[in-house]
Amino acid sequence: MSQKKNNLKDFLKALPKNIFSGFVVSLIALPLGLGLAMASDAPPIAGVMAAIVGGVVVSILGGSHVTIAGPGNGLVGVLLVTISSLGIENAYVAIMFSGVLLILLGFFRMGALANFFPSAAIQGMLAAIGLIILGKQFHIMLAHRIKREDTVDYLLEIPYTINDAMHYGNKNLIFAALAGVISLAIMMFYSKIRNKYLQLIPAPMWIVLLSIGFSYYFEIGLHEPNPIAKEYMISGIPEVKTFIADLPIPSFSGIWSFSFWGSVLALTLISSIESLLSIKAVDKLDPEKRRSNVNRDLKALGLATVGSGLLGGLNVVTVIARSSVNVNNGASNRSSNFFHAIFLVIFIVFFSSQLARIPLPALMAILVYTGYKLASPNVITKMFSIGKEQLIIFFVTLIVTLKIGLISGIFAGVLATLIIHIINNKSAGLFLRNVLKPNVLMFKEQDIKGNYYVSVKHFCSFLNYFRLKHHLDEVPEDQDVIVDFSMCEFVDHTVMENIHSYQELFAKRGGHFDVIGLDMHDTDSKHPFAARRLLPVPKIIKNSLTRRQTSMESLALDYSYSYSHEKEKEVSFLNNFQFFKTKQINHIFNKLSYADKTISLFDIEFSEGAFIAKEVVRTTMLHIVLSAPIPEFTLDREGFLEKVSALAGIKDILIENHEDFSKRFYLQGDNEAGIAKFFNDDLTHFFESNSYYHVESNGSSLLIFGKERLASVKEIKALFEYGKRLKYVIS
Repeated sequence: MSQKKNNLKDFLKALPKNIFSGFVVSLIALPLGLGLAMASDAPPIAGVMAAIVGGVVVSILGGSHVTIAGPGNGLVGVLLVTISSLGIENAYVAIMFSGVLLILLGFFRMGALANFFPSAAIQGMLAAIGLIILGKQFHIMLAHRIKREDTVDYLLEIPYTINDAMHYGNKNLIFAALAGVISLAIMMFYSKIRNKYLQLIPAPMWIVLLSIGFSYYFEIGLHEPNPIAKEYMISGIPEVKTFIADLPIPSFSGIWSFSFWGSVLALTLISSIESLLSIKAVDKLDPEKRRSNVNRDLKALGLATVGSGLLGGLNVVTVIARSSVNVNNGASNRSSNFFHAIFLVIFIVFFSSQLARIPLPALMAILVYTGYKLASPNVITKMFSIGKEQLIIFFVTLIVTLKIGLISGIFAGVLATLIIHIINNKSAGLFLRNVLKPNVLMFKEQDIKGNYYVSVKHFCSFLNYFRLKHHLDEVPEDQDVIVDFSMCEFVDHTVMENIHSYQELFAKRGGHFDVIGLDMHDTDSKHPFAARRLLPVPKIIKNSLTRRQTSMESLALDYSYSYSHEKEKEVSFLNNFQFFKTKQINHIFNKLSYADKTISLFDIEFSEGAFIAKEVVRTTMLHIVLSAPIPEFTLDREGFLEKVSALAGIKDILIENHEDFSKRFYLQGDNEAGIAKFFNDDLTHFFESNSYYHVESNGSSLLIFGKERLASVKEIKALFEYGKRLKYVIS
């Protein structure tokens, strides 16, 4: 009983944060839902309906913790084909049937399905989906409607559409195209603005607000009609009464056709893959590192999809972009998914008339940017850096998906992977003998440390990785595990990528995940995810220093610091800092260390979000190792956002007899009495008389940084000096 009370108390305590996070997510879900529905040739309300039903059902019945459910980018292509071939009424029935299949996948515990698809093939499929979205919506973004046979034709027409847009004679079309171009620019450059106040409103919502403001400016300010062509404005947003009266009646007339069941299977396959990949990615972002019950989530998503189709909505999937925003805004449980749906209902009920003021090209710009992120050239560069064979698998999947279809594309990628594996191993016999053989042995070593030892033999690929994963999932993340590949002749890219994820998970939970036995394996590239074969070790190529590295090396010589430009993956000393709870650290580099190694300054690369919502940030930080324990706290410059955060249950600790400090600084921590005692006169005066920095204590060390960007040489000197004086004051 007491445990239930504690759980309820924790839930209520976290409720304000989850309500706020749900509100922020709804600001993104609204324009995306409208845009995805229109890109699929469905009524605009269909996308919002999927988000509302998904948010309510999955938040109550789902098995994940901080994910958001709604319409997915990956389904645009297959929904487009489904609606055009079956008609909208039959398409709703196909959506409902795909929901039933998702429920069955959950009951039959098919959540491990995602492990049977090679990573390169999945990347190729996602890139193809990105090109499908980009190819069609780019023309509407520039106010140019065209009809072509397939995606390749749409892509080839892009230069001609750009040329036509530059020679428009119609003012209405010019304004429509400008709305699209400006919206695309907002999507591209908004994330580069590292301002905590602006970031409260996501880029898609800025597009909506500016579009509505533009419409009112002409209507009220200039007493003129909106100059954007009427055919390029959103239409079809019904009022609540009209929506209820016009609920679609399912049509089962086409369920016996081959095209109907082909669409159902395609919808189910893409929904399950997109959801499983998103759940897997969001679990990595979860500050508490909880593992989702994917089979329970599949059942909830399936039930939500049935309900959505019945009410005239699209398929419901787990979405990575909105889930990333959810985590970054402090969500801690499924209630944020529920509140995101509630806010969407409020928007539709009270502001549906305002949505008609949004230009269609503005919404299509959001989708064009999404499509570009899925099919970015960086994806090709990454595939090539992992290995040339991964690029072949990627392009086979991409091309077949574009020319034939999504199901054919993913299976072509799987087949290409199998063929390449056989060629790489130069032995069909090795492949056939070991491809599905149990090749994993795990036991707990009987010594003081009690390490879990996992031996992997013969052949480890995406086809039998589920056996290794089953054993690794049994090990608590705060324990030590050793995975030995010394008796494994081949380890593929998919396995290496998943092993890397386990290493990060164990490091954050206080455990250790060590991989041994790969020192005698060869790779075609230096990438940590590259496939390994039991061959001679490749040569090492030495890189030259950059201009920044040369400057920092000179600085080290001038001040008698030690300097290393090498990338360091061992960053466990940063895991316990609150700042990195929802961020993924890639590596540190350009490290300057003080004589006794207690003070070190370094450039760091970390990421916020994941998948298409992933943003990579590089900044400069200072780390100080303390000689005695101190309270854990976070100190920031106090601003409007910090004052508002008090409404979410976050308290600012005030220091007695230091009114100026309490007004200017925002001090946070659980041990209020200990922190107040620690901030004596000397320490408080130090902060009052120096520049503002983010200062954070994890109890045994300090983390200090200024702006979220790489510091100049001058700023490095100032930060280093600040750290030395702060350490002196504390000690």
